[in-house]
This record gives sequence, structure tokens and C-alpha cells, in this order.
Amino acid sequence: MGQNTPGYQALWDDLGPGNIWYPFQSQCDWDFARWAKNRGSSSTAVTELLAINGMVEKLGLSYCNVKELNHIIDEEMPGRPKFKCEKICIGGESYDFHFQEVIPCICALFRDPRYSGQLAFALEHHYQDVGHTTQVFSKMYTGKWWWSVQQSLELHKPGMTVLPLVISSDKTQLTHFQSKSAYPVYLLIGNIPKDIRSKPTQQAQMLMGYILATQLKQIANKDARSRALANLFHSCMRKLLHPIESYGMTGIAMATGDGIWYRCHPILATFIGDYPEQLLITCTYSRRCPKCTVPRGELGTDSRFPLHNFGAAVGTFSLSDGDPTTFHTRCHDAGLKPTYHPFWERLPFANIFLSITPDILHQLHQGVLKHLVHWLARLGSGEIDARCSRLPPNHNAQYFHKGITWLSKLTGKEHKDIARIILGVVVDLSLPGVQSSARLTRAVRALVDFIYLNVFIELGVREHFNIPKLHSLLHYTRSITLFSTADNYNTENSERLHIDLTKNAYHVTNFKDKYKQMTTWLERQEAMHQHAAFIEWCNSGHSALSTPLTYPCLNLKLHPFLTIHPSEKDITFGALFNRYGAIDFQDALADFIVQHNYPELSASMARRRANNTLIPFRKVSVFHRVKFTNRDDTVQKTVDVLHIQPEARNHHGDTIPGWFDTALVKDGSRFRVAQIRCKSPFILLLQLPLLIDVPYLCPAPPMDLAYVEWFSPLSTPNETHGMYRISRSYRNNRRLTSIVPLVEVCRSVQLFPAFGQVAPWQWQGPTVLEECHTFYINSFLDRHLYQNLNVINENC
Repeated sequence: MGQNTPGYQALWDDLGPGNIWYPFQSQCDWDFARWAKNRGSSSTAVTELLAINGMVEKLGLSYCNVKELNHIIDEEMPGRPKFKCEKICIGGESYDFHFQEVIPCICALFRDPRYSGQLAFALEHHYQDVGHTTQVFSKMYTGKWWWSVQQSLELHKPGMTVLPLVISSDKTQLTHFQSKSAYPVYLLIGNIPKDIRSKPTQQAQMLMGYILATQLKQIANKDARSRALANLFHSCMRKLLHPIESYGMTGIAMATGDGIWYRCHPILATFIGDYPEQLLITCTYSRRCPKCTVPRGELGTDSRFPLHNFGAAVGTFSLSDGDPTTFHTRCHDAGLKPTYHPFWERLPFANIFLSITPDILHQLHQGVLKHLVHWLARLGSGEIDARCSRLPPNHNAQYFHKGITWLSKLTGKEHKDIARIILGVVVDLSLPGVQSSARLTRAVRALVDFIYLNVFIELGVREHFNIPKLHSLLHYTRSITLFSTADNYNTENSERLHIDLTKNAYHVTNFKDKYKQMTTWLERQEAMHQHAAFIEWCNSGHSALSTPLTYPCLNLKLHPFLTIHPSEKDITFGALFNRYGAIDFQDALADFIVQHNYPELSASMARRRANNTLIPFRKVSVFHRVKFTNRDDTVQKTVDVLHIQPEARNHHGDTIPGWFDTALVKDGSRFRVAQIRCKSPFILLLQLPLLIDVPYLCPAPPMDLAYVEWFSPLSTPNETHGMYRISRSYRNNRRLTSIVPLVEVCRSVQLFPAFGQVAPWQWQGPTVLEECHTFYINSFLDRHLYQNLNVINENC
């Protein structure tokens, strides 16, 4: 295998024209092994299956039991680095520390052929305007930190390549029984694009090790135990990252998956963790900021305080080998916990106080939003919950039919679901003392939009904002300019990894010597993933390396897809009227035929011709679902769904209300909101005989059409809450309707009813679109819609 040969190509060359499934004998041999290791089947069950007389021979397997299969995986399949185990002594006790060496881990990520052509090396400046006055930070290589480190290293080592290391740690429960827990530490490199890093299936983050999750109960003194646990954590982290101290400065040669060599300098960029981990990492005290020197009682002010002085902190911790009294005194004066040589003490170009980054999951969704819901509940939980139960349903929004103020122990997903609707339930809310709700609405919008608020103190629901997670908002701007947007370092990704790399690993053990079994299981899983990727490369015509993946920016236009078969066939026009509410379907269809055949006609002439247009059929087929995807996505993922469902009855005889989604529809050169009454494939039109004097629908019309009821055009967002206000459109006292090509339907939207000060009691979520006439467009429905509303505004 040549040094400059790409990873997969080298394996292919070694195999020649032979067996691509090697070390397995055939595809069946490989497929069974993959099933046995990836589908959760117990080793005993697989062994018993293979013990059936003739099973191994009939399947043509190269192993007779799980032990033999594991031997093939361990000895003959390439994988990522192996775990090591070393003893660490603390409090008179010896503990096993299972970990992987950091440099081999970095090399494994850097040379992985799955990321070939995707790694970022060149730094870029992005701007919002042609005059370069507003800089945009979206990827790590656009941030100021990478630029600064690159320039500093170039002075000593021209031609070097920075590898920004992103480390994350977070203690997690393995089981609620007996409170078993683990402390995994994950690694990723910032050269891999965030679009890949955020997908667990891409294996772009590696588990470096499990820090010991002991409670050290043998140490009786609480303060001494706390210091010992902190020293244990930093001792483990120092063991993990010690090689960075030298290689960060001198560099190390590494090859990418396509065989190109670089001199790489691994540098600690960011450390991701929840608030307790941030305090532990930075050696700061509880109820204090892990980044700056704000006094304990002033977290709720908007005053800016300087960051902790990194150089001074290093000087303080260098005294840990000397007189304990002097060391403790210096730490107390500096506002730092006395910790024996923190792991970051000697890491080159590192500043741990800068490296602590915003935490969207814990700080915003499970922190700030949690406080917000509690404050709103004190203003009137009954009205807040009533409004939640009266919101129309949408595929992207959770329906809280009992409200939100009584909920407890919410997950991050549930907090994000609340964030999508919270603004719509406070608009025009009645406040004590006949106060205007405008300031409250602006405050909620500002909080969801990431700005400061203080109206809750004046309303008497909060006495102060001396809350660390609120104070952390003041540091977001600096972190974003240094390391780019917060989705580059979101704890939500590591929370997801807990399931794959920690909890699942724990549950396949027999709970004895669990870390040894967990790491062995992970090594085999990694080997299977690597081999599966190689086989996929072979079967794709060796194109994985020559055709890099692309991850386009968000755009407004998604692409609709229907199922092969309609939901209901041969629906009569009468049924469209009675079941789907398509009252003016025939008139809309006549208008569509005329507009399609005679686009040059004036409005009055087109109307006259439409009145004389015959419809030579009386039945159509209807779809109840349309899925929207981004056609450029390499992984097919449903971004949005439109639902159409007429009223029905279940097997108990209960009425199930109808569901007709609202959507953004292209109307000429602008966008409007419309309610989709039915989505019909008019492919039957192409099979009808010519029953009228002129050629019927020529040229051929779009295959799929939608019948819509229009709302008023978008104008200017409300200056208080920033949402668009719309109402139903009418013509001749009837709802304005049209038939449009399905490709003009961009995506779904959710409408907030204009409740007024008190939500009308008779309104219900499933029918509120019929009962209310004025609405606001929910701009927080999902990230795609939120980021593209400016595009919509520009087209209005």
C-alpha cells in the first residue's frame, strides 16, 4: 500500500479482482455478520441460531459462533484505534481509566475516506454585502480564532495546517436503577464540515474515553471529596490531551483519505459542556460565570466584565506543587478552585476561558426558555394553556392540547417545540393592571431572537435575573465571532452520542467490568461501520472519493413529492364539495384551464372564457400527503409535510376533525399563504378525448395540482412581534380560490390565531382556521422557515 494511495483505493488494489467482502467469503457471509453485530441480537441468540444443524453450511458462513465472528472482526478487519486501560490512583483507591490515544484518534478522523474532499484547510472571510461592511460567521474556518492561530503558527512554521480540536464531555445516566452513570469524552476536528459533524451516521465524532464516574465516598469531608473529584477529572483529561502539548507546536505529518499529506498542528479550540462541566473545566465556583469575572450577585446585570486572565490563572495553578496554604490563598483571591494542574495548563495557543462556548441545548432551550415559561405561567397559566390548545396543527409543531405551564422534566426537544409556539400565545395577552402587552411581546420575541429583556421584573413575576444561563447570553457574540455560529459546538450532538456510544454500549454488557466490555463492543462496531463504508464505495463504482459530498445553504424552495398511489381514487366533484370543502373547485379548474391555454388573455377576457369552459369529467384522485425534501441533500430527509384529511370517524364512532394545512405558495413574483383543500394529480386529463372545440390543455399541464384558498398578500411584519398579519381573501363574498401547480407550493406554515386579550372559548385547534379570520405567520416553526422569511419579505 503506497503512502500516497487513498485509503479505500489501497484496499481495493490489495483485493484486485477478488472478494470485496473480505475477510468474509461472500455477501451473505458479510450481511449475516452485519445483522448479528448491528441489530441488537444477543450473542447467545446468534450462537443458538448458528447451532441449528446445517445452518452454517446453507448460509455459507465462515464462522460457526459469535466467538469466531468476533475473532475475525478483531484480527482481520481494519478499524479505529484500540482502547487502552491504565490505573489512576485517587483517595487511596485505584481505578481503571479506559481511553484512546488522542493523536491516533485525530489521524483516524483526518484520513477517513468518507470525508475526502470535504476537509476545510483554507480560511475565508464571508460578508453580507458587497462593500464588506458586515462580516458573516457560519463555519469554523470563517471565525477569528482560526485566523489568529494560523497567523501565529505561520511565524514559526510556514505551510502548516491547523486542526481545531472540539472536545465535549457530559456525565450521563446509564440506568435509573442504582444510579449507574458514565462520563464520556468526545473528540471532533473542526476541519470536517459541521453538516457532516452533526449527523451521527457519519461517525465524525469519536469517543476518546470514559472518565471515572466514582463518588469517592471513602473521603468523608465534603470539600475534600469535591476537590478530589475535580483533580480526578483533570488528571484523566491531562492523560488524554498530553500529546497535544508538543504536537500542537511542532506539528505531525498526516494524510487525508485521498492520499494528500499535511503537517498538522492539533490545537484545542472549544470545549463543549453543560454549566456544571463548564465550571469543572475552568475551575470556577458555582453561581459564577465560567468565562468572566462578574461578581456572584451581579449575573443579572447587562454590565460587561473582563474575561478571566488566562496567563494569571496559569501562574496561580503553577503554585500547586508548593505550599498548600499559599496556593489555596492565591486561588481564592483569583476566584478559582484549587485544582492540581488543570489539563489545559500547558496546551499551546489555548485559552480555556475563550474555549467555553454557547450551549444552545442547556442554556437556551432547557435554561432560558424554562424560566420564560415559568414567568408567563405566573401571569396567567389558564389563558396561556387555553391558547396552546387552540393552535392549528402542523407537521413541524408539537400540539400541546393541555397547555405548557403544567409540564415538568421536559426534554430538549420539548423545549424546542415550546419555542416554536411561545410567541403566538403571548400576542395581545391581557396583563394585570390593564398594562399593554406590547412590551411583553417584544421581550418574548427578543428572548427567542437572542436579545436582552427586563419587562418581567416590572410585572412582578421575577425579582432579579441573577441566573448564570441568562448571563451567558452576553458572551455569545464574542464566541460566535471567534468560533462561528453556535451549531458548530452544540451539546445536542454529544447528547445524541450518549445513546450510540455509551448507553447502548452499556446495555450489551453483563454489567461486570462494564467499561472493558463497552470499549470492546465499540471497537467492533467501528470496524463494522468502516467495512460497510468500504463496500458501499466499491458498489458505487469507486466514485466516493472523486465526487465530494455537497451541503448547500438553506433556500426557500423545497421539492414536493407524492406517493405512487393516491390516497383516494375517483372522488366526485360533489364529494370534493362536501368532504374537502372545495366549494369552488369547478370554477377554479376552469380558470386554470383558460390561464394555461391562453396566458395572453386579459383578466376580464379570461373570466368570460372560463365561464364558458366545459369540464369533460366529474372525478379526480386525491392525495392526503405531500412530502418536501431538498433535492440536493445527499441523505434523503423529509424537511416538511403537508397534510390533507377530511373529517372521518374512528372505529368507536367518534368524529375525527378534518385537517387542512396552510402553506406558502408562489403567486407570480411573490409569496402568499394559502390553505390547501386538496392535492389532485390531474394525470387523467392527459388521457381524455378532445371534447371541446379547442385543444384541451395544450401544451400538457403540470402533472400535479393543488386547490387552494388564498389569504391576503404579505405586507410588512408587525413592529412589536415581527410576525406577518394576514386574513382570508374574498371575491364576490366568496373565499378566493385557485388551482396551482404543486411545484408552486413551497412548504407548510403554521398560523397563530389573533386571539385578542382572551382566547374565545368556542375556538378549537382542529377548526380554528375556520372560526378565526385574522392570523399571524409563525416565524419560529422551524429553522428553514425562520432563516428564509427575509427572502419572502424581499419578494413581497
